[in-house]
Amino acid sequence: MKSCVSIAMAVAVAVAALAFSNRSHATVFAAWQVSGVPFGDTLNARKYPSNASQKQAAYPNGTVLQMTGRCTGGVNLLDIARQPQWKQRLAIRYRWCELWHDPAQNGHFVTGWVYGKYIAPY
Repeated sequence: MKSCVSIAMAVAVAVAALAFSNRSHATVFAAWQVSGVPFGDTLNARKYPSNASQKQAAYPNGTVLQMTGRCTGGVNLLDIARQPQWKQRLAIRYRWCELWHDPAQNGHFVTGWVYGKYIAPY
């Protein structure tokens, strides 16, 4: 009985360690910038990865964004960061990517989504 309790505790500690080790990407941001938006237009940041989703903010070309790394389709910006820029852009061209931003500019940061066609590595 005592060994079962020890094994259970060891498994619980291992599971907790794995859970927290996977969170390391959450605190690391990838810097990308708004690029390729038509003249006079802006890139909309949305609440969810969809054109029909609520608009949170709009950013003009050249704005540097803090990306969480997560994109639809299982693409992670942090995993492709060492590839050439053209290859990174190609990987996310038709995907939505998550950003960390302060749309109300009041210190309340939230996640949002931008369309990959209009962002480039910074």
